[in-house]
Amino acid sequence: MNLKKVSLLATSIALLFPVLAHACASCGCTLSPDWDGTNTTGQPGFKLDVRYDYLNQNQLRSGTSTINPAVASQFVNSTGPQEVEKFTKNNYVTVGLDYSNGGNWEVKLQVPYINRNHSTLGTASDGTTAGAGGGQYDSQTSGIGDVKIMARYIGLSESHKFGVLFGAKLATGSHTLTGTSTDTTNPGSAPIDRGLQPGTGTTDLILGVSYADSLNTDWSYFTQAIVQTALNSSDQYKPGTGLNINGGLRYNGFEKFKPMVQFNAKYVQHDTGDNADTISTGGTLAYISPGVLAVASDTVSVYAFVQAPIYQNVRGVQLAPRYTASVGVKVAF
Repeated sequence: MNLKKVSLLATSIALLFPVLAHACASCGCTLSPDWDGTNTTGQPGFKLDVRYDYLNQNQLRSGTSTINPAVASQFVNSTGPQEVEKFTKNNYVTVGLDYSNGGNWEVKLQVPYINRNHSTLGTASDGTTAGAGGGQYDSQTSGIGDVKIMARYIGLSESHKFGVLFGAKLATGSHTLTGTSTDTTNPGSAPIDRGLQPGTGTTDLILGVSYADSLNTDWSYFTQAIVQTALNSSDQYKPGTGLNINGGLRYNGFEKFKPMVQFNAKYVQHDTGDNADTISTGGTLAYISPGVLAVASDTVSVYAFVQAPIYQNVRGVQLAPRYTASVGVKVAF
């Protein structure tokens, strides 16, 4: 496989952020690779992608503004006082395996492993100290998340620049894990919020379209729109439908290094159901994601990206990250 095809493949897969996760708008930036945004289906065979993402949600936001915990504790919703979360630290390792038949079709399997630490002051705090009966807890969870199986078809035009994407998210991740209560009046285990579980418990439909082309010999670009929606609910919980719109620009003038930048917009509806947080989920966000790809050989490439928010408008009160970091390696065989 030549260097241009390897770099094109790894770049397009690595760049498609953010993948739709839960309807907590600020925690959906898992940066898991999706599917190709450019025409790489002409090269048959398998491609393995292993990627690590770090996401630390440590700032409280409401609407388009940051707020401090004391202010958040004064919010009263239709369901009662606002929960004041302290932090959610996420570590993701996602293994992706692609197969192309060398023609118009490519299929992709994504298996995420999630390690997440979360702490909340509950609903009876003053923003600094938890109050009795507020449901405060700490949790540390690790395990396989929801697996995705997807396909891409690029045979609608002779140029193969336009692609149709479709697939499903399966209910493979646990959604019943518990944490440890820090409420002295109610010790023991505590249920973890459904939006923070490794899985949603639902089967989701994924649909999308993509288009990619070259501006000249040195510059190429792609655009993509993806919708993910749950087909069912699970234990009185259904994640909100999400829409991602992505666009990327890559410079190909260097042989071994490919600098690039991507812009991502994301709209997510709120979760629904008796076990869902129907107040503080959903929102509209936009990101800029600069990165670089390094070609190590004809079959191996590595990449790194930093994703920074440029617009955040969340429903209710949510924890949001200041940035997301991602590194990975792509191997063709």
